[in-house]
Amino acid sequence: MTLPKHLLPTTVVGSYPQPEWLVDRAMLSKSVPRARMQAMWRLPSEHLEEAQDDATIVAIRDMERAGIDIVTDGEIRRESYSNRFATALGGIDADNPAMITTRNGTQTPVPRVVGKISRSAPVERRDMEFLRGNTDRAAKITLPGPFTMSQQARDEFYKDGEELAMAFAEAVNAEALDLQKAGADVIQLDEPWVRNNPDLARRYAVKAINRALAGITVPTVVHLCFGYAAVVAGSTKPAGYSVLAELADTDAEQISIEAAQPKLDLGVLRDLSSKKIMLGVLDLGDPRIETAEKVAHRIRDGLKHVAADRLVIAPDCGMKYLPRERAFGKLRALAEGAAIVRRELGA
Repeated sequence: MTLPKHLLPTTVVGSYPQPEWLVDRAMLSKSVPRARMQAMWRLPSEHLEEAQDDATIVAIRDMERAGIDIVTDGEIRRESYSNRFATALGGIDADNPAMITTRNGTQTPVPRVVGKISRSAPVERRDMEFLRGNTDRAAKITLPGPFTMSQQARDEFYKDGEELAMAFAEAVNAEALDLQKAGADVIQLDEPWVRNNPDLARRYAVKAINRALAGITVPTVVHLCFGYAAVVAGSTKPAGYSVLAELADTDAEQISIEAAQPKLDLGVLRDLSSKKIMLGVLDLGDPRIETAEKVAHRIRDGLKHVAADRLVIAPDCGMKYLPRERAFGKLRALAEGAAIVRRELGA
């Protein structure tokens, strides 16, 4: 599959709404699970994979109908962006998670690292093969980043944060190489915790990300955010990332940033002049569906700091928490807004 040649290609960060008949959306809305949350699935195990396949086709078709250039599988088979892969690895005791207290005082179960991290079998390869077999558009698949996984687990084996992150990086790399063979046109690592723990991120996040991307020849993305709009209010989000310029040293071709809901100061993009920018232009905290012109305005703001041939257009992250009709409407506005600016550029 050839990636789109036109300027301002559109994509999604990763997720798309899972239908109510597949998951308990009320349960889903209460947290971003790090350990398994199998109770959220409404179907018994013998019917679950077929149901997930059906819902994945719906997600793919919605993205296509909305006009998105680079589609994903909607992450329909996942309880969260990270837990499905993290808890499938050797060295993780998925059945007996640890309980930690988050910064807001909430008790949260997290994976326990009790042995050497290993990947004995592919986790997302069938997901990628299914996606590739059900769209003729460019296809992206996402993986949790190694630094973020190291921050979302209780380490009872390595007792060294960098060593744990590098172990996760080796597992991510093995998976990414398989996904590339399975037809991925773009591979994305989700690394929100480089912002949550900037001091450690400056020490070894780039090293871990580069190990995870070793040998990957298709375009790669590192995604950052301030937290899902469904969980974190935009008014509480900062106007800039504490770790951003450092990501210029990653091997990733693109850096994906949430920009619409936090009203990000886009001047920070100058720190990433060597990278393409995947720019979030849909505010998922706003229940209103943006007009195409509103999206076009946000894209024009991005073009003040990033050349058009370095800009990829996307929503902010966390689309899975939206009602499907709202998610579809916002994606259609995104595609139409990008088309407006494309015409203005004569492209």
